[in-house]
Amino acid sequence: MTNTALAGAVAPAAGPVTGPGVYDLTAEEYHADPVPCGSLSSSGARRLLPPSCPALFRWEQDHPQPPKATFDFGHAAHKLVLGVGPDLVALDFDDWRTKAARQERDELRAAGAVPLLRDDYQQVLDMAAAIRQHPMASRLFEPGSGTAESALVWRDGPTGVMRRALLDWRPAPGPGRMIIRDYKTARSADPAAVARAVHEYGYHQQADWYRAGCRALGLCDETAEFVFVVQEKTAPYLVTVVQLDAMAMRIGAARNRRAIETYAKCVETGRWPGYADDVAYLSLPPYAEIRDSEEYL
Repeated sequence: MTNTALAGAVAPAAGPVTGPGVYDLTAEEYHADPVPCGSLSSSGARRLLPPSCPALFRWEQDHPQPPKATFDFGHAAHKLVLGVGPDLVALDFDDWRTKAARQERDELRAAGAVPLLRDDYQQVLDMAAAIRQHPMASRLFEPGSGTAESALVWRDGPTGVMRRALLDWRPAPGPGRMIIRDYKTARSADPAAVARAVHEYGYHQQADWYRAGCRALGLCDETAEFVFVVQEKTAPYLVTVVQLDAMAMRIGAARNRRAIETYAKCVETGRWPGYADDVAYLSLPPYAEIRDSEEYL
């Protein structure tokens, strides 16, 4: 049986999360952490490590961010590209500055829909059209070729920590190795800009995290690949499909292991430390040290 066939062999379970498995959850249910004993997501793991810290992770878990227009735009783009998600509603306003616009927006959000300004709605329509025209991205997200937004829950072997992930796309059975796909919108899809974003936002950790979940649940083996489909948010909505190299994946895996161990220790002790407990001994940033030593020393 191929890896891709394994990926399609597990039917998502509906209802409450009762243990490791593949689940059919809404994005809201997933982000609210559906695991009774608590679990760690990829974004949470990244928040535990520098330049963040466990204290910030804990604060954000206890104080979720309110809805924002940027979140609505991202949800809308995912809806049109992946084909699943909340209903999109275009409102005939230029912006959200009027009371009437904000009231209608908030009512739609409360009803579980995604409100969009008319220009933003047209923008996400155009973005989805650009995806369908891209020779590789169109095949990766071809309707009927997989299942969108499968929630994975599994237990970490070394620590016992429950982990979770929300796959953008789980391939249907077929020949060849499993390719895990993730869709991202960005200011720039230029490969150099994407490389900087991978470092800044820890996307190499996300890639390793999702592959680990698929392996743990028997959806794939070590040959599975992970690609990001990155699309610009401005016309002509250019698309780049990105696969990270072996070193980036190794570093992502090592950072994830450190984050899981940090989380396990914090849960055990009930202590979520900040950046440093003692005096932080610092040097100037290397570029400033070189520049100023040449100028003044």
